[in-house]
Amino acid sequence: MKISVITPTYNRAKTLGRLYESIKKNINFGGKIQWLIMDDGSKDNTEQVVNGFIDENLFDIVYEKQKNQGKMKAINAIISRADGDFIIECDSDDFFTNNAFKAILEKCVLNDNIYAYAFLKYDQNECNIGNLFPNEGAETSMFDLYFKDEEKGEKALVFNAKIRKQFMYELEENEKFVTEARMYHKMDKNYYIKGFNIPIMICEYQKDGYTKNIKEIFKKNPQGFYKYFEEIFEMPFDGITFIKRLYIIKHYILFSILAKKSHPIKNVKGRYNKFLTILLWIPGYIKTKCTF
Repeated sequence: MKISVITPTYNRAKTLGRLYESIKKNINFGGKIQWLIMDDGSKDNTEQVVNGFIDENLFDIVYEKQKNQGKMKAINAIISRADGDFIIECDSDDFFTNNAFKAILEKCVLNDNIYAYAFLKYDQNECNIGNLFPNEGAETSMFDLYFKDEEKGEKALVFNAKIRKQFMYELEENEKFVTEARMYHKMDKNYYIKGFNIPIMICEYQKDGYTKNIKEIFKKNPQGFYKYFEEIFEMPFDGITFIKRLYIIKHYILFSILAKKSHPIKNVKGRYNKFLTILLWIPGYIKTKCTF
């Protein structure tokens, strides 16, 4: 087995070393490692730091640099160079647990029906970021997990490389970010995931990171988020909880307004969904204008 780790990075020279050290601790897991780093226009000494890693010559490291275009385009630009059996996308401020790759070797099997194996992500206090998988090892989808099983928080995905490379992050117009779930839901239509309650990744949220600045990200990337929530109406709603239905509709209204869409209610599928959208439109409009 060979694992390709993809890391998009921007001005993260100070945290890349921690990720590098965590990969080093996983070298002897019984397979091979490839680390692909796409520098998204960093202005710090990222290139020098990475060259230091390459000089140690402990495993295969590929470094490329592009003009700043955002995390998603950075991953899209380098994923074709991944030659592993599995692909893991790991942010430059995250790092792996000491037994991460051993767990992957034990649990992940190449299967044409499985597009990813999902594992737990911990914060630096060793607390799970989200819930445990209710049916560990069972075939499911990311959509069902989050909209029917009420999963919360982030997961670390180990993709079947053959399937993952058939998909790209879709961005609208000149935007730089879109939720990863937009791609996951397209993969859900033909493939499955399996989840395991084993932590393989540790996450630290940076002050200038995406999670800490979500409101600003919404304002700068409304078109992609609008398309994401519009596409959710194409998914099977049987089994979706009422709370999640409200979540979808409230965010659809939010991004319809931020994206300045004309007549967005006509794109809502399902009579009940249309009714709720009409009912919530005015309060949603007022809240959006007051908040943004």
